[in-house]
Amino acid sequence: MQAANIDETPRVGEMPREYAERLAREKALAVSRQRPHESVLGADTIVVVDEVIMGKPVDGADAVRMLRLLSGRKHAVITGVCLVGAEGSNQLPVASKTASETTLVTMNKLSDAEIREYVATGEPMDKAGAYAIQGMASRWIPRIEGDYSNVVGLPVALVYGMLRDAGKA
Repeated sequence: MQAANIDETPRVGEMPREYAERLAREKALAVSRQRPHESVLGADTIVVVDEVIMGKPVDGADAVRMLRLLSGRKHAVITGVCLVGAEGSNQLPVASKTASETTLVTMNKLSDAEIREYVATGEPMDKAGAYAIQGMASRWIPRIEGDYSNVVGLPVALVYGMLRDAGKA
């Protein structure tokens, strides 16, 4: 795994799905420039509620803000993925396919005490939307509609299909 240093600022008027797919594509292309003869998979997961795009919280206060927005509500988890490979006679990186998966998640109503205690564990700090469905936050998720692995962070079936279609699986 290699991090890509890209600007993650949403563009004016950019819809959430397009934003997640653009970030995945830009990340994959940035890494592929450093590894030009390898296939690279870029991905980015966001959480969306009321058209508000949430990435990873910048600090504890931001995590509290995000969890308060999600509390007692349904939200979307969108992961953009992009597969890049070297193609053509010059072997330049080319985005072979970009796609996304959306899963709807319902979160129970959380008390301020529950939110503060959860944030104090540190678990939310590197998670889009400030929660980990596979961790302690699972107790607050009564329902999902769609791909569970997408909420964990990578839509495995979608990625496998992309790799298979590209002859990589």
